Amino acid sequence: MSKIEVNTVEPQCGTTLTLGASGDTVALGSGAAQTGFGRTGTVDWDTTPKTGTVTAATGKGYFVNTTSGGITVNLPAGAAGSIVAVSDYASTAASNPITVTPNGSEKINGTNDNYKIRTAGLAVTLVYVDAVRGWKSVTGSDADATGTAPAYVAATGGSITTVCTNYKVHTFTGPGTLCVSNAGNACGSNTIDYMVVAGGGGGGSNGGGGGAGGFRESVPSPAAWTASPIANPGGSITAAVSGYAITVGGGGAGAPSPSPACGTAGNTSTFSTISSAGGGRGGGWGSPSGGAGDGGSGGGGGMDAPGSPAVLIDGGAGDTPDVTPDQGKPGGQGWHQAGVSSWGGGGGGATAAGSNGTPAENGGNGGTGATTSINATPTAYAGGGAGRPHTPTSGNGGTGGGGDAGGPASPSNAGIAGTTNTGGGGGAGSNVSPYAGAAGGSGIVIVRYKFQN
Repeated sequence: MSKIEVNTVEPQCGTTLTLGASGDTVALGSGAAQTGFGRTGTVDWDTTPKTGTVTAATGKGYFVNTTSGGITVNLPAGAAGSIVAVSDYASTAASNPITVTPNGSEKINGTNDNYKIRTAGLAVTLVYVDAVRGWKSVTGSDADATGTAPAYVAATGGSITTVCTNYKVHTFTGPGTLCVSNAGNACGSNTIDYMVVAGGGGGGSNGGGGGAGGFRESVPSPAAWTASPIANPGGSITAAVSGYAITVGGGGAGAPSPSPACGTAGNTSTFSTISSAGGGRGGGWGSPSGGAGDGGSGGGGGMDAPGSPAVLIDGGAGDTPDVTPDQGKPGGQGWHQAGVSSWGGGGGGATAAGSNGTPAENGGNGGTGATTSINATPTAYAGGGAGRPHTPTSGNGGTGGGGDAGGPASPSNAGIAGTTNTGGGGGAGSNVSPYAGAAGGSGIVIVRYKFQN
């Protein structure tokens, strides 16, 4: 084999230098590198499938296996002519996307953002062109990988906070409007999750506790925060550029003293297509069938007319009207026996029914509400109000803003109101004058969406 050792080879005439003849192969020695030739639009493929984060090098192609989950490919710093290719090895990118990330402030297809490969089996070749467009896909179109550049929901209205770095939370404690100015898209975000809590029902006078306002929540699937046990996975609202009217229901009034009447139902809260029903009223003394009302959660049963035999008086039904998942639970039963005593049932809560009023349990406790971290802080909502006691021991309101019944905790013997902006039911008045039941707590609406990656 002949060997030529020179530093420079130049054409004898003209400006074209030809190496080899047609059909020949010109090869670099093992480990040698070339400069000045540029790429020919092809890459050298690394045939070991990648199952973790890839730090890409120019001139290389990578088979990325996302069978077990999404994988990120980090691009190198771009220079004109730099080239990188990525192939969906297991054809699983539709469910587990490949995220191609630019270096620093560089762009991909004209956008300084991630480039998501979501098409099963797709192979994409990216060539760095210039600072204007950055890395440009040269196989297929931009839409093959992402549809469009990622866009995110943007909105105003209510009290706005940023949580978990990439999410906005809008809290409405009264009527308002969520004004969406950008609906986003599936490559970024285009959905809005919610928590809608109605006003709690008012407690009965000498009767049953008010039912909690209906509680409804959505959460992404997979979840992006610890939601309540009755949240609807994947039940978010698809965003549209529009104004979404928000209604926050007020709590129902408690029964006045000295009249032994029922409380008043809470009021509905709404966001978009989501409507949560007000809590059912707490029953009163001597009301027909105890007078408890149906609602988001049912009111606690009151007492029947004096002179009746020992009897349990049903509380109101929860989840009225019926939705999926259920928005609340029923109220507990009241108990009455002439010449013996009477106890009111506890109002239902979002996740548990109100307790029955019985000689063993005294006034029924309010049902437990629901705890969610939609605003990044675990907070309980929609607890039921407590039922009327006969002894000095008062019933307790349910966790989530439910009011206690009148008694030692209330010097006036009136019930304790449900907590504002929780949808808690109002506590019933005690068996000692002035007997008055308390108002339910007002509701609240919280919405949450992803505004950046």
